Amino acid sequence: MKHIKTIVLKEWSEVFKNRLVLFTLIFMPLIFTIMPLAMLYFTGDGMAGNMGAVQSADVPVEFLSACSPEMSAGDCMQIYVMNQFLLIFMMMPVIIPVTIAAYSIVGEKATHSLEPLLATPISTTELLAGKSLAAGLPAILIGWTSFGIFLLGLPILGVSRAVIDYITGPTWLLAILVAGPLMAIASVNFALFVSSRVNAPRVAEQISSVMIVPILGLLFAQLAGIIVINVLTMLSFIGGMALLDVGLIYLGASIFQREKILTRWK
Repeated sequence: MKHIKTIVLKEWSEVFKNRLVLFTLIFMPLIFTIMPLAMLYFTGDGMAGNMGAVQSADVPVEFLSACSPEMSAGDCMQIYVMNQFLLIFMMMPVIIPVTIAAYSIVGEKATHSLEPLLATPISTTELLAGKSLAAGLPAILIGWTSFGIFLLGLPILGVSRAVIDYITGPTWLLAILVAGPLMAIASVNFALFVSSRVNAPRVAEQISSVMIVPILGLLFAQLAGIIVINVLTMLSFIGGMALLDVGLIYLGASIFQREKILTRWK
């Protein structure tokens, strides 16, 4: 753990000097938190009516099962809109670690700090674990913090109890507290793998951003009414992400060859 902690602190001292990383860590979570709050504020008074109005709106019929009979039309529409932002919240644990992890190896090669690191007696497992934690922990903590700020803003904006209960219900909590960290782990390990195979930080970031595709797929599938984001959907997604994480961790550890990385880049 001492070696891993050293790697984590070293990574943070270097990557946080990068302006792109700082921009991603500060402004992106801020924007992703303000957007749904602003949507709730500007639509709060304009979504009145009965459930018949919701049924006649451009809302997938499958989603109406998430609205209880006691909900107003405004509450149901706000929940539908917030479900789209749920997937945006889930993008944070993917985008943030990609920026850090993609720079982690190839960036060190560009600054000529990788050779001394790989020459130390630290094991490959300790090296990858340290780099993974250095990239994943900020993403997870920032995602949870942004969600906490979002929850604090709901009663201030006068959001109804029905909408707050849904957002603090199992679907959202599974997505933020469980799916988010699992996605961060997958994003980090995939970005580390890419970073060890390319020669430029920008190329590593661009290729690693492919991890956003599953989230975009869920977003478009929900907008089209193909799926409804609920507890069952989220549990299935979590199971798939857990299997993907195990595969990426095993693949990354088996493919990462420190000697070949040095010789191929010289």
